[in-house]
Amino acid sequence: MKPRSILIGALVLLVLSAAAAFQFRGAGSSAASASAAPTTLTIASIAYPHQGQQRYQGQTAIIQQQGWLETELAKRGIKLAWFPVPTAVGGPMINEGFAAKRIDFASYGDFPAIIAASGGVDLRLVVPVGRGQNVYLVARKDLPARSIADLKGKRIGLHRGRPWELPFSKLVEQNGLKLSDFRIVNINPPASHAALASGDVDAVVLLSDAYLLEQKGVGRIIWSTKQAPEDWKMRAELFGRGDFVDANPELARIVAEAYIRAAHWSSLPANRDKVIEIAARAETPRSVVEAEYAEPRVRWRDRFSPLYDQAVIGHYREVADYTYRNGLVRSKVDVDKLLDRRFAGEALRDLKLEGHWPQPQQAAETSVARSGRS
Repeated sequence: MKPRSILIGALVLLVLSAAAAFQFRGAGSSAASASAAPTTLTIASIAYPHQGQQRYQGQTAIIQQQGWLETELAKRGIKLAWFPVPTAVGGPMINEGFAAKRIDFASYGDFPAIIAASGGVDLRLVVPVGRGQNVYLVARKDLPARSIADLKGKRIGLHRGRPWELPFSKLVEQNGLKLSDFRIVNINPPASHAALASGDVDAVVLLSDAYLLEQKGVGRIIWSTKQAPEDWKMRAELFGRGDFVDANPELARIVAEAYIRAAHWSSLPANRDKVIEIAARAETPRSVVEAEYAEPRVRWRDRFSPLYDQAVIGHYREVADYTYRNGLVRSKVDVDKLLDRRFAGEALRDLKLEGHWPQPQQAAETSVARSGRS
């Protein structure tokens, strides 16, 4: 196997990790003792370079645009600090920030959060976000593979311990296979792109950036969670540091409200085009964003649901089971402790949005009723 692309990817990851670690050490976060009122509240989130600046996506970008959170914190003498994290080192660096008490909240994925919680970091899921993100399996364009079975014995780029591992493992298991049936190459997404293009791997597991590889003629999407049960998708939510939210419940409620305000704005059909525009400001073309959103079974409003429904609860129980069963963590996470429902529920009541996002069963019944009238 030619190691050039993988080696370059590893070096890039090392440089990014060092840069992010340096920033964390100097971030000047609010990690004051529990008895002292914080002067800064720090939120970490994945960011991308765009026109010489670090740009956030999703709810984080909308919260910045709305300005409500910054204003509310300023009224209390607290500065809002945003901490950008490169996607290549997102989960590990956010976990390091939580463990060192350099950040107070972070918007990131399910797997790294479970790994941190198992390692002794007191994390809380403060606000759920929507119905999850799709995961894609991309084969080399010149490889005559049409399914996961065709990749048996092949080299597959998979960043272990990241949120897309579980959907891929479900696909493998569904087809009567095991991860050991493949030559798994543990590389991050940017390195995966280069490795597929050079032929160092035969397939890669990615998020919506899979469409970029198709558009560039590098690979073909041969499977995605759009073809699987909806609960196979990966999830990313707003997490908070446990000691911070317990010591500062009012601040946690304000942060939760800011995210739910952004979710409500995003969920309105009139704002759909603006939401897509914001998502496409970074390194993701609009065509990729639209391709990811092209999934009729998920209503636009539900993409931003902050409800603690059975889908969310069941998902985190499954992630906790998987990470423990497969040796990714040494102790099984207490999901009931991880899911802190106080703040999202209170924010929904304060904003009078309890009925805006119906529970999944209600949504299904509404859909059936509408079909019956058509």
